[in-house]
Amino acid sequence: MKRIGPMNKQIRRVRRTVVLVPLLLAACGQPSQTQTGGQAPPPPPQVTVAKPLSKVVTEDREFVGRFVAVDAVEIRARVSGYLDKVAFRDGQMIEKGDLLFSIDPRPFETTLAQAKAQFEQARANLAFAQSNLERGERLKRGTDISEQTYDQRIQAERVAMASLSAQEAVVQQAELDLQYTQLKAPVAGRIGDRRVSIGNLVTGGNGSSTTLLATIQSVDPIRFEFTLDETSYLQFVRLHGEHAISDLDVPVKLKLIGDETYRHAGRLDFVDNTISPTNGVIRFRAEFPNPNGTLTPGMFGRIKMQLGEPAEALLVPDTAIASEQVNKLVMTVVNKDGKSIVTPKPVTLGPLFDGLRVVRSGLDKSDVVIISGLMRARPGTPVTPKEGTIATASHAPDTPGTTPAGGQRQ
Repeated sequence: MKRIGPMNKQIRRVRRTVVLVPLLLAACGQPSQTQTGGQAPPPPPQVTVAKPLSKVVTEDREFVGRFVAVDAVEIRARVSGYLDKVAFRDGQMIEKGDLLFSIDPRPFETTLAQAKAQFEQARANLAFAQSNLERGERLKRGTDISEQTYDQRIQAERVAMASLSAQEAVVQQAELDLQYTQLKAPVAGRIGDRRVSIGNLVTGGNGSSTTLLATIQSVDPIRFEFTLDETSYLQFVRLHGEHAISDLDVPVKLKLIGDETYRHAGRLDFVDNTISPTNGVIRFRAEFPNPNGTLTPGMFGRIKMQLGEPAEALLVPDTAIASEQVNKLVMTVVNKDGKSIVTPKPVTLGPLFDGLRVVRSGLDKSDVVIISGLMRARPGTPVTPKEGTIATASHAPDTPGTTPAGGQRQ
């Protein structure tokens, strides 16, 4: 047998090492010399681009407010007594003049009868005093009565007349008290729940201790209160003129929580005369028809009102807008050395118009804006642009590559 020397063993170890190195490099993810040739890098990510939509828009502002009733009435008794009847169902719609509560009228009927009796007595006293005075006048012509007696009869007639007037007022008050036992609705609207049950003593009068029986809120029409800051108020005055505060012929639109469109139309009916020195706002109020009673006092909503003249503006979808701390950016695509490079542009934004965002400054008509695939776009890196279009919510076609207002298609 042939023996292997030390030198041959070292040569074999070196050969094994040379063979294993490429395998180890491949196992560690390192390209070997055989893998470095000819493999192309992945293409740039694909994004959808379009030029901003140019449109003549009327700048509107949105304000948050709350509904209030035109008439809100607390039902309280004017006379005290025991509650005898409740003539409504809790929460129902009522008309002006409908009977709501009835207080036991019997004590007031007795008082009225007594007052009428005293009135008749006073009228009889007056008739006697007038007859006595007439006799005194005849006797005075014949000097059969003294001046003092005649003056006393004149005074008696005047006292009787005053007593009759006083008793007449007592009768009128007693009649009023009897009428006040029937509590009727002073306004039309929706009544709340009864606060007192039948048989309880109701305290009436004009003080704060009177018993609250129920509340009524008018329904149709209904008002919406909101506030404007000083800058917005000045824009309102400049746009609508000096007479806008007194004429108030300004249309407004409103949407509720969950509504996608401003579907409630109304008009301004009041502007306050003072800007609050505490928070620098002024109170506005609009009136809306509410035939179905859907709008309820206390409900919140958003109202939209015109504060700018119609002007041409550039529009982009909200999905095309990126944020960098407090700054807003729009990613554009610029051709550099044959490559489409992502270039951010700081912009100043305006309100929404038909689902698209108004860009007040920072963007040109010729700019190519990324409207879809914004998460794949990095500033300074190349992308593969794909043509798309921007359309408002009311004119968005249902086709691929179109970015409708308020949404995006990948």
